[in-house]
Amino acid sequence: MPEKAALGEGPTWDPAAERLIWVDILGSRIHTFAPATGRRSVMVTEQHVGAAKPRAGGGLVVNLRDGIGLYGADGAFGWLRRDPVPGRRGNDAVVAADGSLWAGTMRYDETPGGGSLTRVASDGSATEVFGSVAVSNGTGWSPDGSLMYYVDSPTRRIDVCRMGGGIPLDRRPLVTLEPGEGFPDGLSVDADGCVWVALWDGGQVRRYTPDGALDRTVELPVRRPTACAFGGPGLRDLYITTARTGLTAPHPLSGSLLVVPGAGQGLPGTAFGG
Repeated sequence: MPEKAALGEGPTWDPAAERLIWVDILGSRIHTFAPATGRRSVMVTEQHVGAAKPRAGGGLVVNLRDGIGLYGADGAFGWLRRDPVPGRRGNDAVVAADGSLWAGTMRYDETPGGGSLTRVASDGSATEVFGSVAVSNGTGWSPDGSLMYYVDSPTRRIDVCRMGGGIPLDRRPLVTLEPGEGFPDGLSVDADGCVWVALWDGGQVRRYTPDGALDRTVELPVRRPTACAFGGPGLRDLYITTARTGLTAPHPLSGSLLVVPGAGQGLPGTAFGG
């Protein structure tokens, strides 16, 4: 879908509305696409928006430059947790099985240690999960919830943690990319427990098994895929967001939302708030 986003990110399937939600971070826009009807919508936000996820009961939770905001089903906006830090913005985020938002941040200049991953509950209370990261990106859990996967992009790693008491423990590298392969960005875990990850500057989405073995590679015409998620009927289609920013001669599809029909079997998501 040739939307031409500057920095497309965060594809998320909204089962209640049967639509895909994704954002253009630097364009301050939230996009939706309903594959059954072809209907699209665009909503402009007042700040750069790193992620937008469905809320229980309707509306969206958004990871903005200055914190976490809420849109009601009627479009009314309010802050859930406002925490502005000069030079920092929200980045990728994911809703956990308990309905909490795990929201990443980063410095605009990608200073190492300038970002974090924070768990935000529906009442606005927050707990830092990981501090001192550079570019907090893809986060996901195994089908049984026992493992968590996490990407701090400049490390070139996909890390894996054991979950205990609702927090990630024993963080260790699962996959490390070689220079020239690109940087891991957003990720999605499928029903088999395999990790699909978009490779920024790598022009690919890769599927890794739970033991870190490369299982499948999806070659893309664009250089900067940013994230991937399953959606559509039966959660079998893989949607991929892409970026144009920083490219002197971007491919015509750079910045578009791409889809690989029948790529696999996704996992049902959870709305923010449970």
